[in-house]
Amino acid sequence: MKCIPDVILNNGCKMPVVGMGGFAYPFPEAETMKLAVLKAIEIGYRHFDNAPPYKTEQSLGLAIAEALKFGLIKSRDELFITSKLWCCDAHPHLVIPALQKTLKNLGLDYLDLYLIHWPVSLNTLGNYDLLLPKEELVQMDYKSVWAAMEEAHRLGLTKSIGVSNFSCKKLEYLLSTAKVPPTVNQVEMNPFWQQDKLRKFCKEKGIGITAYSALGARENMWGPNRVMESLVLKEIAIARGKTVAQVCLRWVYEQGVTLLVKSFNEERMKVNLDIFEWELSEEDLKKINEIPQSRGSLEASLCLMMDPSSL
Repeated sequence: MKCIPDVILNNGCKMPVVGMGGFAYPFPEAETMKLAVLKAIEIGYRHFDNAPPYKTEQSLGLAIAEALKFGLIKSRDELFITSKLWCCDAHPHLVIPALQKTLKNLGLDYLDLYLIHWPVSLNTLGNYDLLLPKEELVQMDYKSVWAAMEEAHRLGLTKSIGVSNFSCKKLEYLLSTAKVPPTVNQVEMNPFWQQDKLRKFCKEKGIGITAYSALGARENMWGPNRVMESLVLKEIAIARGKTVAQVCLRWVYEQGVTLLVKSFNEERMKVNLDIFEWELSEEDLKKINEIPQSRGSLEASLCLMMDPSSL
């Protein structure tokens, strides 16, 4: 079993630096997801990231229950469970009910981390479609929604609260009224979208970053997978005797951020954890830093255009 190191968040809580993402497309069968989580726990994963639109909360909950039953873990406290507030629930009066529903689906009493999934709200309730309809997007009431997140934290429903897909401007706006600062900002980050400005801002504010799409993404979801097809990354991988995936994950890790990996294949799960006992060279880093930058997620671009100052 691999031992994954922890980082300390700004509220003193520990978080494993590598987590298993719960999103897959096409959506996995419930049994497939459950067995994948159980295998991941056997291998050494302790952080599991989820959200209502992924349609896997109940499968994750069953896996946790079976892991306890079969002795793979001694207590729920050994796990770090993240979930997110979806856009249709990103209204002040819906935050706590949404979190309570997530806890019920997971069969848990608390989360370790609860994130605002996107910096926008939907004006139609109950819409958990991953593709955000532009005509239904509305400005989020950042101050009131975050206050409800703080109340969920105060009630013990989650140990930590944070955000996802927030720009520097949106974080600054949120911090101007927050009583409890976000612990984490989960964003797209990989060698083709390095987030230099955001990483610097979050470091100054004491906010951790978690990288999703660290290996790029499937063409039918986010766009062409330039990351895994990169000649630069392939050359570095060959020289290091590693895979392109390991080079990407190691690069993310060396930037001082946590990261999510998404594979239900046992061998890939193991390979994705083989990133701690070697380093990229200065020349490797120089080549990666010279890669032209462009965002992969079109949804992020759309949401980031909405200006909180117009509230």
